[in-house]
Amino acid sequence: MDGTVLVADDDRTIRTVLTQALTRAGCKVHATSSMVTLMRWVEEGKGDLVISDVIMPDGNGLEALPRIALERPGLPVIVISAQNTIMTAIKAAEADAFDYLPKPFDLPDLLKRAARALDIKRRVKAPESKGPAKPADDLPLVGRTPAMQELYRLVARVLNADLSVLITGESGTGKSLIARAIHDFSDRRSLPFVVAGATDLSATDGPATMIARARGGSILFDEVGDLNEETQGNVVRMLDRLGDNAPRILAATQTDLAARMDAGAFRRDLFYRIGGVTVAVPTLRERVDDIPLLAAYFLQRAESDGLPARQFSDRAQHLIRSYSWPGNVRQLENTVRSIAITGSQATIGDDEAQAALANQPAMVSAPVTPGEKLSGAVAKHLKRYFDLHGGSLPPSGLHQRILKEVEGPLIEIALDATGGNQAKCAELLGINRNTLRKKITDLEIRVTRRRKLM
Repeated sequence: MDGTVLVADDDRTIRTVLTQALTRAGCKVHATSSMVTLMRWVEEGKGDLVISDVIMPDGNGLEALPRIALERPGLPVIVISAQNTIMTAIKAAEADAFDYLPKPFDLPDLLKRAARALDIKRRVKAPESKGPAKPADDLPLVGRTPAMQELYRLVARVLNADLSVLITGESGTGKSLIARAIHDFSDRRSLPFVVAGATDLSATDGPATMIARARGGSILFDEVGDLNEETQGNVVRMLDRLGDNAPRILAATQTDLAARMDAGAFRRDLFYRIGGVTVAVPTLRERVDDIPLLAAYFLQRAESDGLPARQFSDRAQHLIRSYSWPGNVRQLENTVRSIAITGSQATIGDDEAQAALANQPAMVSAPVTPGEKLSGAVAKHLKRYFDLHGGSLPPSGLHQRILKEVEGPLIEIALDATGGNQAKCAELLGINRNTLRKKITDLEIRVTRRRKLM
C-alpha cells in the first residue's frame, strides 16, 4: 500500500495509532486535529486518501464531504465516528464517502479499506442537494456492534436502488423502522409511505387500493409471510401491472419464506418479485453490546417525554445487558420505559432492575434433536439461558418465569386440540376449569373457537 493519507481526528491516541499503522504499511501520513488544517491540505492538492472523524473542535467531517468533493473530485474519504447511528451511515453515503466505520474500529479492517480506497479510482459524482433528513432521534436504530454497522451500510447503499427490498428478522427487531428509514432518507421521502397488512390486501382490489394510496412513494407489505394463497396471488398480479409511476416495494417478514415455499405455503413468483435485496435485521442476542446503549437511549427518550431523568447503576446495567430479551428491542424498550415511569430515584438500582425483569419472558429457543425427550430440550434451553449471563446468575424469580414459559404454549396447544372448548381443555390438562380460566387471564392467552387438531 502506498500513497499519502490525510488523517483528521481530535483524539491524539487515534492519530498516533493510525499514523504508525499506515506508515508501517508504506504510506506517508499527515495528521491533524483541525478540520481547517485538513481542508487547507485538500485545497493544496495534498493526499490520496482522507480518513476523518465526524465531530471536530472546528468543524464536522460529514459537512466537509461536499467541499472536499468540489475541491478534489475523486478523492476518497473514509469517515470514522463515535456517533453510531443509522443517520451517520446514511449521511456518509449521501455525501459519497468512500466508506464509513464506527468507533472503536478494527485497525486491520480499516487498513484493508484504506488499501482498497487507494487502489480504486473513484467515480466522480457531483454533490446533490437531497433536502433535510429527519433527525436520528425519531429512529431508535442505534448500535456500535459490527452487526448493526453492517446493517447501516447496507441500508445506505439500497436507499435509492431500483430494487425491491425484503426485510427479515425476529419480532421486535425493528423491521418496520428499517423500512421507514429506507423511505424517509430516499428520494421518495416527500411521497406517501403506506403499510399494507393482510387485512388491507385481502380484498380483490386491496393491492390496487394500496398502490394508489402510495402514489409513487413506498409501500411496505408487512409480515408478507402471513398472507394466504389468494392474497398472495392478488399481490403478484398487482405487481405485474405496475406502471411508470410505481412505488418502491418493501416487504417485511419474521417467517422463513424459503421453508414456506418448500412447504407450498408461499408462492415462488411472489418471493422473486419482493426479494430484490434482502436486509436481515439482527436480534439482540447477536448484538448484546448494544443493549446498554439502547437502554440509555430509551431512558433519554422517556425524559424528553416529560418523565424524570434517570440512569442505570453499573449493576442494574449489567442485569439489563445479561438478559436474553426474546422480544428483542421492543421488549427492551417497554421494560425500560416501565422502569422510567414506576421509579422515582435518579439512579436505577439492581433491585429495581431485578423486579422489572422478574416479570419478563426470558427463554431463548434452541434447536431440538429428533427423538429428543422434552426434559433434554428443556435442559438445552436452560443451559443456553444461563450461558447468556456469562459468569453472573440470572435475575431472581427464575422458577416462576420458566413455569410461565412452559404453561403458555401448553395451554394454547391444548386449546387448539380441543377446538377452544375450555371444559374439554381443563379435562385434558387435568386441572379445574376455574384454574384454567385464571391461567388464561394471567398468561394473556387469546381464546377463540379453533379448529380441532385431533
